[in-house]
Amino acid sequence: MNGCQGNPRDGSVLPVGSIETRTFPAVVSPVLATHALNLAISDLKANPPRFNSGILRLQVPIQQQIEAIDWLHAQSQHHIVPRCFFSGRRQRKDESDVFSFRGLINGNGYQNSAISNDLLSVAGVGGAVLFRNVHPFCYKDWKSIKRFLSAKCPFIRAYGAIRFDASSKISSEWEAFGSFYFIIPQVELDELEGRSMLATTIAWDNALSWTWEQAVDAAQATMTQISSTVVKLNKEVTRSFILSNNHIPNKMYWDLAVERALQIINGSSSPLTKVVLARSSKVVIANDVDPIAWLACLQVEGENAYQFCLQPPNAPAFIGNTPEQLFHRNRLGISSEAMAGTRARGESMALDLQIQLDLLSSRKDHLEFTIVRDNIRQKLEAVCDKIVVEPNKAVRKFPRVQHLYAQLAGKLRSEDDEFDILSSLHPTPAVCGFPAEEARHLIAETEVFDRGMYAGPVGWFGGEESEFAVGIRSALVEKGLGALIYAGTGIVKGSNPSLEWDELELKTSQFTKLLKFEGPSRPKTELRNDQMTSSISYCGIIELRVPSTLKKSRVLTPGIHACT
Repeated sequence: MNGCQGNPRDGSVLPVGSIETRTFPAVVSPVLATHALNLAISDLKANPPRFNSGILRLQVPIQQQIEAIDWLHAQSQHHIVPRCFFSGRRQRKDESDVFSFRGLINGNGYQNSAISNDLLSVAGVGGAVLFRNVHPFCYKDWKSIKRFLSAKCPFIRAYGAIRFDASSKISSEWEAFGSFYFIIPQVELDELEGRSMLATTIAWDNALSWTWEQAVDAAQATMTQISSTVVKLNKEVTRSFILSNNHIPNKMYWDLAVERALQIINGSSSPLTKVVLARSSKVVIANDVDPIAWLACLQVEGENAYQFCLQPPNAPAFIGNTPEQLFHRNRLGISSEAMAGTRARGESMALDLQIQLDLLSSRKDHLEFTIVRDNIRQKLEAVCDKIVVEPNKAVRKFPRVQHLYAQLAGKLRSEDDEFDILSSLHPTPAVCGFPAEEARHLIAETEVFDRGMYAGPVGWFGGEESEFAVGIRSALVEKGLGALIYAGTGIVKGSNPSLEWDELELKTSQFTKLLKFEGPSRPKTELRNDQMTSSISYCGIIELRVPSTLKKSRVLTPGIHACT
């Protein structure tokens, strides 16, 4: 680790001595921005601060818009870790009426559903401050992160994720992430509307045995590795060979697990009304899969979705393209979303509308959705003065799938309630079930793989603003080992095991449909009942490419439809 370990041994949660951002004159290229930052760091050595702890961000605006994902990929050749990426949802202007929350913005004026600046995506390498532990994320950990953040420095943010179930045993593939993992990047590229910004952040705290001199030297060492040459990623084709695709559980054991869950749900002795069961699919590929290149391909389908990447040192990369917001806080204003029920998109406008109406009229999906929406409203009511739900139920469309959807907003009584919101909203019934404890217990009994950060909170904390998504539609990717792709589906009264399996296939399709199988050999299927897996082996070529449906004019525009 090349930065400050951010958890004080003495339990102190007081702010650090100095929190500052210095902005230098704008330049026209990443090369000049890198040069300006290197000069600024050299000047710092001659002018040490008088504080024993602090955090200083040096930033240089760039007069061109550089995609953060392209910049991050350019750094891969130097193997700078840790690294992170976070992209907020880019909503169309014609959706503004849906997200305006008329009663809150125009009436009370405390909710702002748009991020307070035009920051689109952030890519970071190195670690100015690292927050990680194996114990469950708690209030003291939240305060340890917040002590490095300030409202006057909105671009200093801690990006990270929290395990789905902190009480479960951490498997080897998730070990580097701990129970929670957050990082303030040492060097980052901020992609903004029409421009960019290169920044380096220096953090120090004598009480944490990380002095100013060490912090400056570490930042300078990382800057010497930064590549200023940014080449636009080819998001269409990357060729490789696939060796196997293993599901845990396989279809037979999945059916048994769903049937058992339905017996409990339909029984009179259990309060359980919903449980979300998940599947882990391991894709083994002969050639390396670059997680950043894969994430760039997912961005093509990323409208109305969050993209993220977290990679600790000596660990796989956790990447995802998730549609689901856990919460967004701007000062005291807070919003959250309920999303449940899944259908594919139609090949034509008429078929898409038919599928949409079927989703809206489905009793099974309505039950699953109302459990999620009403539970989130209850959690918000515990810490908010007023809750507004608008729309009450709609269909939200993405390039490949559509879901039942509602948005909720309220006003926190205190900014410290942010921790309560995070800890109470997660896990939502959309990724766990209801009641949560009963559902979590059944998941722990049923699933034989570690969810890790899958279905956990993924996002960032800032000084006066924070935003978290739910880490679904995600995968754990490591060069040389392939990928673990995760998906889950809600089991309620009326669920059908085979249809739920089909829903898993649909949800993972944004990954698997990037892989085109070619070759003369037919797939061979072998079941390994003792390991509860199914394995498919291939002798073909795969292509990582933009899905063909995205290139056709018949593709229907993502958005929110059919408010009721």
